[in-house]
Amino acid sequence: MDCPCGSGKQYADCCEPFISGAQKPPTAETLMRSRYTAYTVHAVDYIVGTCIKKKEQDIDVKLTREWSEKSRWLGLKIVSIEKGDESDTEGTIEFEARYEQNGLRDIHHEKASFKKIDGVWLYDEGVIVPETIVRSSPKVGRNEPCPCGSGKKYKHCCGKS
Repeated sequence: MDCPCGSGKQYADCCEPFISGAQKPPTAETLMRSRYTAYTVHAVDYIVGTCIKKKEQDIDVKLTREWSEKSRWLGLKIVSIEKGDESDTEGTIEFEARYEQNGLRDIHHEKASFKKIDGVWLYDEGVIVPETIVRSSPKVGRNEPCPCGSGKKYKHCCGKS
């Protein structure tokens, strides 16, 4: 089967060796991709085990397992990569993980930092990237004519609470 991480490789030749423990990810990006894949195959122990130990107690394993199992994973998009190569000791990856849960599609957009400790890449922490909402039409003031065409003020028409 194709690897869920989107590399274009087969799962057995891509993320499976990392999730099974046969190999260690050589870069922060490889770790990021394998962690995403771990969510899709419900390998929660791998997700917990690839965190820096001081952060491990901050993970709610039950909620992580529920999110993994109750979601249908739709794809991973790497937005940007800063450092994180084999010769680095730190790296940052901004990514979007698309998923569907209870019939609703969503995007988990995160900027994650990784550290290499004793030659092993680990997830350090992540910051959710907020979504900027852009209006498709101009804002209507309370005292302006209602855009529905009724001739009433907005506050007395469609803007009534």
